Amino acid sequence: MMRTPIVDFLQAYGESDRLRLHMPGHKGQGAWGFERYDLTEVKGADSLFEAEGIIAESEKNASRLFGCPTFYSTEGSSLCIRAMLFLISQHAKERGESPLILAGRNAHKVFLEGTALLDLEIEWLWGEGSSYLSCPLTAEYLKKIISSMKRRPTAVYLTGPDYLGNDLNWREIAEVCHRHGVLLAVDCAHGAYLRFLKPSRHPMDLGADLCCTSAHKTLPVLTGGAYLHVASHAPSYLLEQAKRGLALFASTSPSYLILQSLDSVNAILNEDYSKDLMRFSEKVAQTKQDLERVGYTFVGNEPLKLTVCTKVYGYLGVEFADRLRDRGIECEFADRDYVVLMLTPAIGEDGLRRLRDQMCAIPRKVPVEEATPAMTRPISVMTVREALLSRSELVATELCKGRVLASASVGCPPAVPIAVCGERIDADVIEAFKYYGITHLWVVKSEIRTVEIC
Repeated sequence: MMRTPIVDFLQAYGESDRLRLHMPGHKGQGAWGFERYDLTEVKGADSLFEAEGIIAESEKNASRLFGCPTFYSTEGSSLCIRAMLFLISQHAKERGESPLILAGRNAHKVFLEGTALLDLEIEWLWGEGSSYLSCPLTAEYLKKIISSMKRRPTAVYLTGPDYLGNDLNWREIAEVCHRHGVLLAVDCAHGAYLRFLKPSRHPMDLGADLCCTSAHKTLPVLTGGAYLHVASHAPSYLLEQAKRGLALFASTSPSYLILQSLDSVNAILNEDYSKDLMRFSEKVAQTKQDLERVGYTFVGNEPLKLTVCTKVYGYLGVEFADRLRDRGIECEFADRDYVVLMLTPAIGEDGLRRLRDQMCAIPRKVPVEEATPAMTRPISVMTVREALLSRSELVATELCKGRVLASASVGCPPAVPIAVCGERIDADVIEAFKYYGITHLWVVKSEIRTVEIC
């Protein structure tokens, strides 16, 4: 059994009668029951970004499990994304270059904010059939793009699995990146469990250089627990600077409750867990087939995510989510086109049967003919940094034609921008925002300088 040093320390400290003349203010007392394990960096508790003791030992355990150097975040993959961008900027400086990132258009809004804070340049990748939630890219397409560029990018930044459960061929994409001397950074927030499939489908096992995964999304970890992974084959200074990159953007008061959950999960991510995961994945695949037989249509190839194309079954996604809610089932995400259901072994076979039976009991109706707005490519007239840091104002969406978008103006989930900061808002963009229920936009208040960006 793998040791759990953080858990062990917190348990011993929590059960002691020590007078706590340190933070936090509840002093280990309270009605919730977990207060006694909620600590600050007292002697013996180590320090997350200067780890030498129990946290360092726990992160080494996680590194062995993931097969690469792995570091904890108690602020989700959002912190890890910013840290990856910092490492990409450091890589560019090591090469004497100005940082340029070739990024899939369905990047999380934290990616935009991080590039603005670090003043990084972005060029967007648009896969064939892209939507605002998905960017289906092939290695061949990526090869053509990189080969045609006058300036070599510092890194390729992609998301997978995406919110709809579409994953990419990481091995082939990594080969293209490395052949051209380019880092591959992956937002794999939805795919921590992929490492424990047989064979592994985790990007770090398939050639990625940098990767974030949200443990809390698909593993039994408290919300906020996440990992930053750095490949063993990556330049050594990326590993050396990883903690610095995390600390640059992180709170100096990380949650020890979240650290405890990251530590505790190390003890169960073993061969038995992998077997259970594989068995459950097979049950999910069978459930999907059962539902297809009664008329449901799905997208995506991620094993533990069911993304329902609800219009085919006769419902808008938000309407279908209401039907499920009435039957005691809460989905992860719904818009007008899809309902996303995230599954893990924690719901068990009984949970799967309940989902199948309740979905089968929802009557099929005439398909909804409403078309989804086509993906548009607005013109950039300011950099992301210039727009995001500009004076801005909140304006009704229908009044924004010709204005410049100042912030992503999307909620979470899915937190994927429909248009990007610095882009000119045209009629198609307005229609897309309205379709997805975005009624107001933050736009640049005064366009002092508008230089068109190629």
